[in-house]
Amino acid sequence: MHELLSGCGDLESLKAAINAGADAVYLGLKSFSARSFAKNFTRDEFIEGVKYAHLYNVKVYVTMNTLVRNEEVNDFLDDVDFLYNNNADALLIQDFGMMMLVLKMYPDLPVHASTQANNASLETIKFLKDIGVSRVVLPREMSLEEASKIDFDIELETFIHGALCISYSGECLMSSMIGGRSANRGSCTYCCRMPYDLYNESNKINSGYLLSTKELNTAPSFNELMNSNILSFKIEGRMKSPEYVYYVTKFYRNIMDGKGYTKENMDILKILFNRDFTTGHLFNEDIMNTKSSSHKGLLIGEVLSFDKNYIKLKVNRTLRQGDGIRINDTGFTINYLFDKKENLINSSEDICFIKNTFDVKIGDAIYLTSSSYLKNKILSYEEKKMPIDIKVNCKVGEKLSITINNKITVYGKYIDKALKTPTSKDDIFNKINRLGDTPYYVNKLDISISDDSFVPASILNELRREAINKYMEYVLSFKRDGKKNISFDKISLPKLTSNSLIIYSKDDFNNNYSRFYTSNYDLFNEYKDKYNIYYIEDRELFNSKLNLKYVSNHYTYGNHSIANYTFNVFNIYTAYFLYSIGYDLITISPELSIEYINNFIELFKSKFLFNPNIECLNNSRVVNMTIKGNILNISKDKYYYLVNRNNLKFPVYFDGTLTYIFNYENSLLNCKALLRDDLRYL
Repeated sequence: MHELLSGCGDLESLKAAINAGADAVYLGLKSFSARSFAKNFTRDEFIEGVKYAHLYNVKVYVTMNTLVRNEEVNDFLDDVDFLYNNNADALLIQDFGMMMLVLKMYPDLPVHASTQANNASLETIKFLKDIGVSRVVLPREMSLEEASKIDFDIELETFIHGALCISYSGECLMSSMIGGRSANRGSCTYCCRMPYDLYNESNKINSGYLLSTKELNTAPSFNELMNSNILSFKIEGRMKSPEYVYYVTKFYRNIMDGKGYTKENMDILKILFNRDFTTGHLFNEDIMNTKSSSHKGLLIGEVLSFDKNYIKLKVNRTLRQGDGIRINDTGFTINYLFDKKENLINSSEDICFIKNTFDVKIGDAIYLTSSSYLKNKILSYEEKKMPIDIKVNCKVGEKLSITINNKITVYGKYIDKALKTPTSKDDIFNKINRLGDTPYYVNKLDISISDDSFVPASILNELRREAINKYMEYVLSFKRDGKKNISFDKISLPKLTSNSLIIYSKDDFNNNYSRFYTSNYDLFNEYKDKYNIYYIEDRELFNSKLNLKYVSNHYTYGNHSIANYTFNVFNIYTAYFLYSIGYDLITISPELSIEYINNFIELFKSKFLFNPNIECLNNSRVVNMTIKGNILNISKDKYYYLVNRNNLKFPVYFDGTLTYIFNYENSLLNCKALLRDDLRYL
């Protein structure tokens, strides 16, 4: 049984998703959600939302998927405790330290590994299953063919519709490095949606929205997903409108129920939001739209002519006053729509006029980007009703009783004989069937009645209300074992005093360093017996080249393993748990300041009573993005540059499998001024 999972940014969207047929919804509280710019849920709204969802047998997953700083851990765990006690069905977590704490402290609260948790390797997914994670959200870069090879017992979830990140999630530092707003902490500035120029040395070879992706839409190939080993189909949408959430959810609900879709359905999707559609890496389709990063809308006509006052349009679909349209790169709302006699009109299906306030050309395409008519039509849905089976016992000498779905039974008074007119089956049917504004309708009504029974209508109504309330209490009941206490054992780590260097070619070797890291496997293989060199594995699912002595992008480990900065170590618990599973040295996140790192080390010592082996980046260029494939169409093993509108210059490198975009400058940590014996520099 597959699950349709919809993202909801607020209570209205949650109700829209449920009424459209979602099996589960995911949402965030006000803190620790990777969509901090969404409206998100207060605690009171969450309580209301989870009750509403559970009445409809819909699960609620909560995104606690940002990286957590040391000073935030208590607040994070306080939110977890609230969610645990208020019946969240699962938490989505990125931060490895927080993931381990939740798994140990709340073992009966399911944990899903967020796509930001580096779930791109088979070894990582196996490891996550072993520590107790019940589900992994697959990276958007994973193909369906690759996902089909994950053949052990763990739930798989994949995105089927919505925005695509260009970088592997969890490995995009662009926003943080440029503007200090961390995507890993929910504050992405969407650098990938900005224009760039691509240079080969001093020659500009391309320009445009070179990192901007299309919108994912898997409808054309959805039957293949239905036949796959993927359990949950995820709609991205926490930043989207309630009408978007409702329509997209209903669209895929119909496909999953065998009803398919029409061209009109697809056209409405385009109006609601699209940057051109793609089936994505799931089906190995091109994902790039370098011409525009904005909502494109639906093509509905063209510019026929214009003068200094008006632009003459020809449309092939109803255009209404108040609609949003886009001509070229200019988007606007139609406040005034005219016929050929310059009369104001409400709508047009052919020739119409708008005021001329910007430059156009004859033949310019017209795109419909919003419609209040469509919005109102979508949101006029009828509230969903759930079927229930009811049994009524109304026999003389026995207690009146009502049973719902064989789960709960309520009893009234003993049934008397009728003095005049007995109660009929129709009388009982009419009273029991009046479920009004409850979430239910009567699917089957089984009435056992004596011919001479009498029950006042008021008694039937009262007992029906009591039965429905008891049944709702039953549906909402949740039993959990309670929070567990945990302890932390002391870990013995080897003493490491050497400094490290990241290298990309043989010319980078430097005698001032005693440990080297490289993502160039050929270089590693050539020099592994001569130098103390570690290989940085890439993120491809079945591309692991060795299982010994490496800096890893996932949670596999061998002898003397080193955790790369891609582990996003933000707090002491992440470091502790990485040591506990076999890592000797941990590279702390480059998003953190040297002051924070120094405090980190002292806090670690006081909490766990041993010295951590910590490494930090200094005088190194951070990889801002790790991207699947050759999205810029550049030559292998040569350096290029992307230049943004602020004239910042980002080196770019394609290794034959992945594209790396480096930061415009080296790490700015002032390590020389703060040297200490227990901190190494990379």
